[in-house]
Amino acid sequence: MKKTIIITGGLGHIGSYLIENFLRKKNNLHLIIIDNLQSQRYSSLFNLKLKGNKFSFYDLDLTKDSISDVVKNANLLIHLAAITDAENSVGKESLYKKNNLNCTKEVIKFCKKYNVPFIFPSSTSVYGKMKHNEILFEDNQKILYPQSPYARIKLKEEELIKQNFEDIRSIIIRLGTIVGKSKGMRFHTAVNKFCYQACMNKEITVWKSAYNQVRPYATLNDFYRIIDFFIKNEKYINNQTYNLVTKNLTVKQIIDIIKIKKKINLKFVNSKIMNQLSYKVSNKKISNLGFRPIYNIKSEIFETLKTFKFQNKIR
Repeated sequence: MKKTIIITGGLGHIGSYLIENFLRKKNNLHLIIIDNLQSQRYSSLFNLKLKGNKFSFYDLDLTKDSISDVVKNANLLIHLAAITDAENSVGKESLYKKNNLNCTKEVIKFCKKYNVPFIFPSSTSVYGKMKHNEILFEDNQKILYPQSPYARIKLKEEELIKQNFEDIRSIIIRLGTIVGKSKGMRFHTAVNKFCYQACMNKEITVWKSAYNQVRPYATLNDFYRIIDFFIKNEKYINNQTYNLVTKNLTVKQIIDIIKIKKKINLKFVNSKIMNQLSYKVSNKKISNLGFRPIYNIKSEIFETLKTFKFQNKIR
């Protein structure tokens, strides 16, 4: 009997990576992809190798369309559907709330109705402003100070899920800033943006307040691995919140890795939201279950840089 896994928002940066790896590495799987194609990542569906697996695609908008018939026979749902980009969420909180929060309400409603466990990728940006070099753990509610509308809505989504813990089985994963390439990748997150700017011979724009501050980063590979870990260990889908960080690094350390492969110019800019001090995020809770992040940030950055193989000499 095939195991059925649903990925909402499945054509985006993270979802497209999961799709390829699930179909390439898993057996006897029916993968259901839901996406409203707002980001027009059609290429995420191209040339998928099934290897005995099956996939279905639904062009649906969770804020308008019912997913009842799709969810009712599923074994697991991974909820990625959201408008992302923390910096550009400033001044757009109502839009993020209307879309992201309502999408999560729909997922909860149908997962509750059909008893389908689900995984919700949140963000370490819910931690916000911290004391210098403070190490952050998941279960301390006094350290949640999200600064962007995007992060505030993520925290509201977390709270909504927790309010329904008695009726659902779920896992919340607070992800560090994503690093790694995929078919549906975007370039608004820090590392991808820096790689794109370097390869296009543009100035690398860095938030002035953040250059020497520590931030948590997570590779796509480690995110796939943690999802696979919960699929293999369903007993741990038990209404807990976990951090996922491959490594805590300063922005300067990220830039220094790019410098190994590319000659760059830096330009410092101001940001409306990125004024918090350094913070490090702990993986101790997920490590206690037996999961260890293993993928190397440097190698993932090099792979992203290799994506741009052309020579850009226009000035």
